[in-house]
Amino acid sequence: GVSFAMIAVQGGTYTMGALDNDQDAYVWEKPAHTETIADFMIGETQVTQELWNAVMGSNPSYFKGDLQRPVECVSWNDCQEFIKKLNELTKQNFRLPTEEEWEYAARGGRQLSMYPWGGTYIRTAKGCFLGNFKPMHGNYTVDGYMIAAKVGSFPPNDYGLYDMSGNVAEWTSSAYHESNYSFVNDLNPSYNYNAKSNDAEIMKRKVIRGGSWKDIGYYLQCGARTYEYQTETRSYIG
Repeated sequence: GVSFAMIAVQGGTYTMGALDNDQDAYVWEKPAHTETIADFMIGETQVTQELWNAVMGSNPSYFKGDLQRPVECVSWNDCQEFIKKLNELTKQNFRLPTEEEWEYAARGGRQLSMYPWGGTYIRTAKGCFLGNFKPMHGNYTVDGYMIAAKVGSFPPNDYGLYDMSGNVAEWTSSAYHESNYSFVNDLNPSYNYNAKSNDAEIMKRKVIRGGSWKDIGYYLQCGARTYEYQTETRSYIG
């Protein structure tokens, strides 16, 4: 009885990553380079606690109280199990987006925009992040929300996608390499693994994107990227 909307994204070629003149960008967000993306579909919102519970029969989230909040405290491995069960239930072929697909979708067709909604800075009304939060009795509270907000509470980008920046950061399928974009894509592993090298360690680190409720505005930029180990769970990653 749980529905979940998917949005069709028409593929194309775009500039991925931080531009060379962006002095605030980290080395692992450069160099800017061209990527070509095929057509794909992606969730209109982040996966909700309602959907996760319907598929998995449990809700691991820290911020409970509204099943329309994004699920969090789920590891990358947990997501693989969720996807496996979701595919069995629906007879479809769901998966995590690649890092390239995620950034293409987040930009919403605005190639050189820093944020999904356009512009070079973020307004607090646009996303659930630290800029929304006000100190109150030593704790933090956001207007009308308890940290992680109900999905779709903030304006979508031009593709109609919600929370591509803020709320909870999002796992991708891609492995992370710390130097720059010399990483391995899990969906296209054109790589000769060597158990004696650092390859196995690299593959344990998965790219997360989008920033979260705890982050400052910079980390909500389309080109911002970081990683977590695939077995780790965090209240700010979904």
